[in-house]
Amino acid sequence: MNDTMTTFGYPESCLLEYTHWAVLLRPKQVTLGSLVLVCKEEARAFGDITAAAFDELSTAVADIERTLKNTFDYDKINYLMLMMVDPHVHFHVIPRYAAPATFDDVLFPDAGWPGPPALGSPTETTAETHRRISELMVSGFGTRG
Repeated sequence: MNDTMTTFGYPESCLLEYTHWAVLLRPKQVTLGSLVLVCKEEARAFGDITAAAFDELSTAVADIERTLKNTFDYDKINYLMLMMVDPHVHFHVIPRYAAPATFDDVLFPDAGWPGPPALGSPTETTAETHRRISELMVSGFGTRG
């Protein structure tokens, strides 16, 4: 575990954990199902992660995309590696929607569509809605192929 994982709410926000990566539900839902994929290593540059972490990344990405597609039927998906404030290797995984998505009677517009995701315009969610998104995602990951 590293500080970046803690910043994004680990272990409470953890949906799925691999040997080298953790999939976390993003505290601020830019779009419905927004995640953070964090490398558990101390690497602060993408080129510094181990070969084993690179190998495992493909499995994590496939699981994420399948689960998000099956759960929320996104139109496109964006992976943003910013690492400006949170220094450890991680991606913001932002599913993109041409039309607003609805979950738990909450409307989740994609404020940036069709351009870059609007990270500064998340949808406000209650703790209960956040918990229900988390439970649904964990259930979806449970059907990994």
